Amino acid sequence: MPIRRFGGHRSLVSYSQATNLSYGYTKMNISRSGYRVFAANSSGVCTELAKKITERLGVELGKSVVYQESNSETRVDVKESVRGQDIFIIQTIPRDVNTAIMELLVMAYALKTSCAKNIIGVIPYFPYSKQCKMRKRGSIVCKLLASMLAKAGLTHLITMDLHQKEIQGFFTFPVDNLRASPYLIQYIQEEIPDYRNAIIVAKSPSAAKRAQSYAERLRLGLAVIHGEAQHSESDMADGRQSPPLSRTTSGHPGLELPCKTHSVESFSELSVMMAKEKPPISVVGDVGGRIAIIVDDIIDDVEDFVAAAEILKERGAYKIYIMATHGLLSAEAPRLIEESAIDEVVVTNTVPHEVQKLQCPKIRTVDVSMILAEAIRRIHNGESMSYLFRNIAVDD
Repeated sequence: MPIRRFGGHRSLVSYSQATNLSYGYTKMNISRSGYRVFAANSSGVCTELAKKITERLGVELGKSVVYQESNSETRVDVKESVRGQDIFIIQTIPRDVNTAIMELLVMAYALKTSCAKNIIGVIPYFPYSKQCKMRKRGSIVCKLLASMLAKAGLTHLITMDLHQKEIQGFFTFPVDNLRASPYLIQYIQEEIPDYRNAIIVAKSPSAAKRAQSYAERLRLGLAVIHGEAQHSESDMADGRQSPPLSRTTSGHPGLELPCKTHSVESFSELSVMMAKEKPPISVVGDVGGRIAIIVDDIIDDVEDFVAAAEILKERGAYKIYIMATHGLLSAEAPRLIEESAIDEVVVTNTVPHEVQKLQCPKIRTVDVSMILAEAIRRIHNGESMSYLFRNIAVDD
């Protein structure tokens, strides 16, 4: 039995008590341990956001190497100890989405096997978020990715402006869905002259709620574009209204499927009767002599935005701005924007787009590293996140 002395007196401490004291001391050290911030990108352009976040936090970026081998396999080497620490992995999504996802998964698993205490993913733009609904015989890829991240070792997720808020239900761990709207609203107030003469525009009825939240906070009017020029997600066929090719199944000749119009004998005739006729395009709201500000969460293929800008010009708008959180700007987007009636496109730096800015001077960037850094600090310190959601509308 070990003997301990207190003030010159001897006291007996059992082996179990000594073990408990030692174990408690170890737990205390782990609970007071620090945190590390790593970047999971192999591209230098994609680590710019990670560097800005670490500068605001006053910490150094974690030492790691992420690269592609000659056979295109992803390899991650963590160059420092992460045992018992909170690890934050910052991953911005470049054009090569699948490589970025693999880098994130491999790094998360490497940190998990290195005994990190918590692994928090900081993914400002969550990839595959548009594939969050079933389309015909497709799959909900966003749910698959959420399961893969959990399996790799993530215990928490920080993201920004998910395409649909319901995506949070795909995860088995906490998700903090931050908002970029306060920064975009600040840009409108400070950088758009005479913004009081502006009107917030939703390019489709599905974007009306987001536009309304902007309009209420800026105390501006609201306009909505709808009609045949729109190709929103709600218009995409998902197979729910597709009748079978035959009213009688091959396996059960006596079984007839229900049909409202029994006189219809062929699929083509029924399809003609069920064809959806879109109304002519129209703008609900007066945009004449106003600054039109189109708001959305993602700007990728810009054909719809260019068409909306032309319509607004025809209706009398003299300046057109586009505000979006995630500027993917794929394919010929910079060229189309440059040649369009759009005056300015404002996006945040959740997605790297330096090449697109060189191709199109109309693109502007708003920095959101401050709110991401504050979210990291609050999660590590166990503080409430509600402060980051102040002045956020329900529909934002």
